[in-house]
Amino acid sequence: MADLTLATSAREAIPDLPVAHRADRTLLALDLGTTTGWALHGADGLITSGSVSFRPGRFDGGGMRYLRFTNWLAELDRLSGPIAAIWFEEVRRHAGTDAAHVYGGLMATLTSWAELRGVPYEGVPVGTIKRFATGKGNANKDAMIAAARVRGFSPADDNEADAIAILLWAIETNGGLA
Repeated sequence: MADLTLATSAREAIPDLPVAHRADRTLLALDLGTTTGWALHGADGLITSGSVSFRPGRFDGGGMRYLRFTNWLAELDRLSGPIAAIWFEEVRRHAGTDAAHVYGGLMATLTSWAELRGVPYEGVPVGTIKRFATGKGNANKDAMIAAARVRGFSPADDNEADAIAILLWAIETNGGLA
């Protein structure tokens, strides 16, 4: 049997988080859209993130985007969960009608999925997230990506950077209660 190279207890490796965000809970943050950014604080204390496309295919019906989103949430819950809490970017103004419809459909799908499973969820205003990450409530996409990089992440796009910022905000402010 090989010797241990790292003999650190789990309590030392994973710092204590506020009670609402214990390290043994899975927390999910989402930036909802056709390309949805996500960040997950796993039960092991590690943070993973990415973005996933829910763009419908050429021959898809109108509801396929939302069915794929539901299946994606269920798979994430199965593989990384159970998900204990969800935060999402609460957008009150959209550049176009299509974006507003997609966001509304994804939000309805998310909230009904969470309600069925008893998972608490909360929307976080866009300005709150941008101010937390960059110090400016109207930061642009590049500033959000740069802010995530400063924190040690390598987001592929602004959707992932926003989700990382939402997750870090939720952890560091105890879901807005700190």
